[in-house]
Order: sequence, then C-alpha cells, then structure tokens
Amino acid sequence: MSDLEAPLRPKRKKGLVDYFVQFRWIIVIFVVLPISFTMYFLHYLGDVRSECKSFKQRQKEHDENVKKVVKRLKERNPSKDGLVCTARKPWIAVGMRNVDYKRARHFEVDLSAFRNILDVDKERMIARVEPLVNMGHISRVTVPMNLAIAVVAELDDLTVGGLINGYGIEGSSHIYGLFSDTVVAYEIILADGQLVRATKDNEYSDLFYAIPWSQGTLGLLVAAEIKLIPVKEYMRVTYKPVVGNLRELAQGYIDSFCPRDGDQDNPNKVPDFVETMIYSPTEAVCMTGRYASKEEAKQKGNKINRVCWWFKTWFYQHAQTALKKGEFVEYIPTREFYHRHTRCLYWEGKLILPFADQWWFRFLLGWMMPPKVSLLKATQGDAIRNYYHEMHVIQDMLVPLYKVGDALEWVHREMELYPIWMCPHRMYKLPVKTMIYPEPGFEQQHRQGDTHYAQMYTDVGIYYAPGPVLRGEVFDGADAVRRMENWLIENHGFQPQYAVSELTEKNFWRMFDADLYEECRRKYRAIGTFMSVYYKSKKGRKTEKEVQEAEQAILETPYAETG
Repeated sequence: MSDLEAPLRPKRKKGLVDYFVQFRWIIVIFVVLPISFTMYFLHYLGDVRSECKSFKQRQKEHDENVKKVVKRLKERNPSKDGLVCTARKPWIAVGMRNVDYKRARHFEVDLSAFRNILDVDKERMIARVEPLVNMGHISRVTVPMNLAIAVVAELDDLTVGGLINGYGIEGSSHIYGLFSDTVVAYEIILADGQLVRATKDNEYSDLFYAIPWSQGTLGLLVAAEIKLIPVKEYMRVTYKPVVGNLRELAQGYIDSFCPRDGDQDNPNKVPDFVETMIYSPTEAVCMTGRYASKEEAKQKGNKINRVCWWFKTWFYQHAQTALKKGEFVEYIPTREFYHRHTRCLYWEGKLILPFADQWWFRFLLGWMMPPKVSLLKATQGDAIRNYYHEMHVIQDMLVPLYKVGDALEWVHREMELYPIWMCPHRMYKLPVKTMIYPEPGFEQQHRQGDTHYAQMYTDVGIYYAPGPVLRGEVFDGADAVRRMENWLIENHGFQPQYAVSELTEKNFWRMFDADLYEECRRKYRAIGTFMSVYYKSKKGRKTEKEVQEAEQAILETPYAETG
C-alpha cells in the first residue's frame, strides 16, 4: 500500500440512528427551513429598524445596555453563583461545538441587545459595531458605500463577536490576516464591571493581543472598531483548473497568489481574493478575484453572474465546471461574491438535503435556503449529535503554507474527504507571543508567500462525510480528529475551537501558547469569574466541580502546563 492509499476498513453495521439521519431531510424541509426563513426575515427587519435610527440614538442605547451589563455583573455573588456566561441558548451558536459548559451552574448575562452598527467613519476608515452584528448586516450597510470590512467571512450568520473571540477568515486574509487582525480596538467589560477600551498601543495593549481566540474568557466584548477598505461594485473572478497529484495541486494553489520572486506586497502581482477548492486527489479549481467597477463589468462581452439568486447553481458546483470547460472569467456583484457560500453552506447542504442542488428544488424551494445551523443543532438530539461527531467532519487545519501538500496528503490518507476548501492567511509577527503565532525564524527562510513581518498560513477546510462513511465502512471520527490534532501540533498548526475538539488540556497548551492569556486572566481578574478557554472549548459536559478545580489549579501554579 502506498503512502497515499487509505487503509482497508471493515463494513459498518447500520443502526437506527443511520435511518434517522438518512431521512432527516423530512424534518429539515417541513420544519427547519420554514422556521429558518422566518427567523432570517425577522432578523432582517430588526437590522432595518436599527439602520433607521441615527448613530447618536444607537450610541445612546449602547450606553444604556452597557450599564445594564455592568449592573448585572456586580449583582453576582462569587461564593454562591456560578461562572459568568452569556444568556444565549447553547444551540444558537453557529459553530459545530455544542456549548456543553452551559449545562453546569452558571451566572447569565444578557448581551442580546448588542446587535447595532454604531458608526461608519469614512475618514478614519473604521466601522464601530456591537458583537452580535453579523456579516450579512455589515456588508448590506457598507458595500453600497463602496466600503467593506477588510475580512468579510462568507456566511451571513457569522457574528463579529464570534469571529473575534473565536476564528474568522476570508479570501482576502492573504493580505489582511484573520478577522481579529483587522480590529483596531476592543471595548471590554472586565470581571469587576469596569469598561475598558483596548488598543495595540494603550495601557490595555496586553488585553488587545490576548482577546483573539480567547472565546470570551477574559471579559465581555460589547463593541469593536474594525478596519474598512475601499471596494468596487464587482469582483472579477478567474476560475483556473489544476490537474495533477496532491502536491502539484498544492503548488498550483500557492502560485495563484504568491509571486515566485517574493514580491508579496505588490498589488499588481497579488489578487484581492483567493480561494481554491480541491474536488478529488487529482483535480482542483483555483479562484482569484480583483475588484472591478460597474463600467468594466458591463462592457460588451463580459459575463455577469448573480450567484446569490436562489435558483442559481451552487457556487462550488459552478466553480467545478472549470474542470470541463477550462479557465474562464466572470464578474460577480461584490456583496454576492462575499456571501457566495451562504446558500449551500459550502457543500454541507448536500448532506443535509441530498437533492437540494437539483434544479427543481432550487427553483421551488431554494429561496428558503439555507437552514439555520442553530436550528439544525436544536432539532438533532443527542443520538444524531453523537453520530455526526463520529461520522462527519467539520474542521479547519491552519498550517504553514509550505506544508499544504503534506496536509492534503494527510487528509486523503486518513479521511478521504472531498471537496476540500483552501484559503490563505497571514500570521503576523507581533510584539508579544499570542495564543497563535508564526514559526520562530520563519523570516530567515524566505519561503514563497512569506514576508519579513508575516508568515503565510493556509486554512485547509475539511467539511463533509469521510470516504469510509460514504462507503459504509467503519470510521472512528473522534480518533481521526485526535490524530489530526497531533499532526497539527507536530507541524506548528492550529485548530479553530468552534469545531469539536478532542484535545487534552496538556495538548491544548502544546498547540496554543498560554503565557499572555494566563497573564491577562490573572491581571484582569477573570479567574473565578469566567471559565478558562480550555474548559470552554473542551468536548463533553462540564461539571461545576470540574471547572472550579481547574480554576483553583491555575491559581496555584505560575503557568499552565505546557510540557
């Protein structure tokens, strides 16, 4: 057996839950989709109502809501009440990790009112927003102004707070970094109820660098100031097919946005947007985009594709046509391009509704897509939830760009999962060592994509049922994720914690750096008020005793175990 061949596996015996999953589409069509559409519409009306208010009125409401949160925090009795959590229901989060920590006794703080865009400053090129503002809302407001936040995560439902405290990426991240790298200021309510504004160069600069990836365990985020960039009305998208083995596909992907002469900051050589989808071990399509004016897009002979119309072919399938017809170019309205994967949830929609990509379904019911991830989680029950943990993968592997070929071969060998989504991002060399950080000495290697101030990384997105599951073979999903996590640790990679994690505490702090985070936990009195990031991310139910013992252990040791 060659290194790329997957091991032979025995057939798996089907159980009752397999049939529940197979026919779950009935619940999705008749329950989840109608409720999802209603929720989307009501959310949209709420956004419109917010936009009708002046920025001054929104700021006034914001100040009042901050006072309510401060008052609520000060009502907490540390000796009697549990650790602080938001009042959001566990199933509402978009991430696939179920919020088991809320099953332990906890003290709820309601942040549901923080969903307004507080200001769009065209002079400073800054948008000041509350944490529950989602990507659909902010792009709907800014794009008509020919502005956008620098990194617009693809799915409409993703919120600013989740993308900051957790993880956010987009096809522009090879220029601007991760979503949190585009934030210039955080407004945080600390454990004692103090409201502070943290920037990279004020007295709270340590908190500024510690907030990303902290999962809201240092304080409560109530506003953020995010970098804006000028944009044009359309994206000129080039679809380029690549054929070869996995390493050749990886090199084709790298060459699509990294000049071989190292001129990585030259806008004439580096596109505005990049993503690649790998459809099989031998086929991929690299997509690059550049902003274009409406005058250019509407010139004779140019093709305009309104990809977000409900009846349109799903984007990943549309891109796949380049494998048959060869390289082609088209123009997509900018906002529609930002949210090109929303309606089909990348390709997860195919698993949820196997026939939803057919023309008749798209035409008749496509306008109700996508189902809300929160509702899918709310209607699945423990049996189906555990089934998905074992038989389904939703993970992102953040790896150094030069190791992309190794990562692809590992995924093929261990999971045989396609399509694979790839999106590059800069990992900046910062004045302090944060939870995620580039490889030491990367700037001396002069590798393709790197600069003296940032190492190029890539998100290898693996979202689907693995090949063995589709063939009805035995597959241990938890063990596969553990092996993936070990591979990431060995290769200086990182695993976003929105996903289901099998990391032990020791391995968690081998993957991530604890020093700055734990220093801020102590300095800003988060210990004993907010759950630590590991226990918030940990798979499975957390008991109050377990959490308290973990917090006490942190207080008694100078730093978390990292050996």
